[in-house]
Amino acid sequence: MRTGLASALIVLAVSSAGVSGCSDQTKSCDVPAYLLTSDSTLSRVASVVKAGGPLNILVVGSRSSTISGAEGEAYPVKLQAALREKLPGVPVNVAVELTPRKTAGDVASGLGKLVAARQSTLVVWQTGIVDAIRSVDIDEFREALDEGVTALRNAGADVVLMNMQYSPRTETMVSMNAYIDNMRLVAQQRDVPVFDRFTIMTRWNERGEFDLFSPVHGASLAKRVHSCLGRALSTFVINTARINSAEPEARRQ
Repeated sequence: MRTGLASALIVLAVSSAGVSGCSDQTKSCDVPAYLLTSDSTLSRVASVVKAGGPLNILVVGSRSSTISGAEGEAYPVKLQAALREKLPGVPVNVAVELTPRKTAGDVASGLGKLVAARQSTLVVWQTGIVDAIRSVDIDEFREALDEGVTALRNAGADVVLMNMQYSPRTETMVSMNAYIDNMRLVAQQRDVPVFDRFTIMTRWNERGEFDLFSPVHGASLAKRVHSCLGRALSTFVINTARINSAEPEARRQ
């Protein structure tokens, strides 16, 4: 029963990402400044950008990191495009490692090897939803996050933790707040930034920019929200690394 529920909710989470009112043309889906930075810094990212790159980023996460049949429109691709625009002269490469139906504990032990294989400067670790669906013990979840962050840092990478996406339908069936709060706790203890996707999407929903209650979500809508997330995440990376986006261009001249 729990496995079937997990499968259904993962599919729901992906389809619910399709939202309206968030197109590139309208320049909507604004995000408050406080959600686009962190007191924690991305020092390795800053050093790599200052040296001229390449900036290799690895996104590790569930299927909500992609769009079925339109992978080129998913937020990691949009993140890469936005960073290349903001960091002229710095090679930026964003890769994706999908870990569908895996908890934080399932993924944590292999993160160090992923960094070594990909030579990643930054890892964006998107996690939490599978743990919440399976009601994983919250202490185990917190310990897994701590293990993963430690492994990533020991492998020489900066880390951004990303929580789950907001979906009113999923929220009625799954309690996520404890997992979100404990991710923030680990981030504070380990001094790593959190890209608060859940709060960002909740805000968009409350402002009426999303129709997350609609039972019908097309691929075009999914593309819009991924575009929004990719742009927001690029700004978060720039701000959290304390990078002046004019610096790479100035260095070239």
